[in-house]
Formats: sequence, structure tokens, C-alpha cells
Amino acid sequence: MSQAAKTSRTPATPDAPESAAGSRAAAQRLRMRRELAAAAMELFATKGYEATTVDEIAAAAGVARRTFFRHFRSKEEAIFPDHDDTLVRAEAVLNAAPAHEHPLDTVCRGIKEVMKMYAARPEISVQRYKLTREVPTLREAEIASVARYERLFTRYLLGHFDEHAHHDDGNDDPLLAEVAASAVVTAHNHVLRRWLRAGGQGDVETQLDHAFAIVRRTFGTGIGAGRTAAPRAATPSTASVASQGEVLVAVARTDAPLDEVMKTIEQALRDR
Repeated sequence: MSQAAKTSRTPATPDAPESAAGSRAAAQRLRMRRELAAAAMELFATKGYEATTVDEIAAAAGVARRTFFRHFRSKEEAIFPDHDDTLVRAEAVLNAAPAHEHPLDTVCRGIKEVMKMYAARPEISVQRYKLTREVPTLREAEIASVARYERLFTRYLLGHFDEHAHHDDGNDDPLLAEVAASAVVTAHNHVLRRWLRAGGQGDVETQLDHAFAIVRRTFGTGIGAGRTAAPRAATPSTASVASQGEVLVAVARTDAPLDEVMKTIEQALRDR
């Protein structure tokens, strides 16, 4: 065969197969992590956390010790097998947010990925919750996981402050972003703990929406730079104004952006 014939072959394009293989590998990785976690949880429940060894967890899952350490650095980590993947999904929600969506709403949607993780396996979630209440080391690991979400959301919100919404030089922005992110996480965790204490029963979605609405009303003003708001119809549901003599009365939704409220007041003053 000539050299020309050799080089004329069309190269393979394995992008799709490689992508599919990557998805299968990720699924297998998550399945193994969950199997190890389930084995660990069962042993912790029967033998106690301190008395259980990594070798016993690996044996119960039917794998070698080295396989355990390919997935977890310690037996503490085996209690939380899904947080790494959930953090990736939460970040994907932030990255794919529509331009018109309020950043706090985006963050609230992002942290709902955490609730989905717990709700997918309520029995294990409830068991894990009870165990973390009893073992300080596991509680510390859980707190460390929560901090990762807070850092992710803080970075996101910090990029969406409206510099015209407050009268300082911007030095307070990191504080405001951190407080708002912490509020979202705290609201989520409050609902999550209540759901876990109820044995994983109840309409957790409605409870979450209620908690997030409180956060939105409290911290929504001033966070919105970098987003183009979707056009809104000029309806009384957004804001309504009435004048009585020398008194101007304005009524607006509590979640209406401050700039919309101010425009409504200014228009009312011009129309008087």
C-alpha cells in the first residue's frame, strides 16, 4: 500500500462514543459511591461509627480497600457520596440561568439540587441525619459541605450587585453577597431539617418556595446588575398609585424591584 493510500483514510470521530463512555463512567462512579455509602450506613447503624473500619465497609460492599480509597478519602466522606456531583449540578444551574431571572431566584433554584439529592433517597437521608446528630465528626463534615455551596453562591451573587441601589462605594458588596447566599442556604437547611425530622414526609417543595420568598423580599433589592429584565406589562399588580389632595399614596408588590417602584412614583408625581 502506498504512503498516499495510508494518509487518505478518513480519521475516526470518536467524540460521541467518548462522550457516551464518559457518561457511563460517571454513572458507574456514582453507583459505586452510593453502594459504599449504603454499606457504611448499615455498619454504622449496627456496629457504631467508631467501631467500623474502612476494610469492613469495603468488604460489605464487595470491593477491595483500594477501591474504597479511589472514591473516598475517609469513612467520614462515605456518608456524603453525592455532594460533589450535586455541587456540579448547582453550578450548572447558575451558568445556564436566563438573563431575565433575578439572581437570588437563580441561587434558590441552584440549591434545590441539594434538596433533590436528599429527596431521591429519603430513607437513607433520614438515617444519615440521625447519625450526623450523634457523631460530631460527621456533623463537622456536613458543615464543610454546606460551606462549599455558600462559597459558590456568594461568588455568583457578588457579580450581580446593582451599584445604583445603595449609596456606598461598593466595599459592602462582598458582605451583602455573603449574607444573601448564607440566607438562601439557611432557609434551605431549615426546611430540610424539618422534613428530615418528619421522616422525609411532607410537601417540601411548597415549604422551600415559602422560605425562599422570605429571603427574596429581604435581600432582593440591590442584586441585579448584569441582568436584562424581561419586559413587564404595566398592570396594577406591579404597582398602583393614587393621589389624595397633597398626599401621594403608592402601593407596590413587596417583591417589585426598587427601580420600578421609583419610576412609578416619579410618573405619578409628573401626572399630578
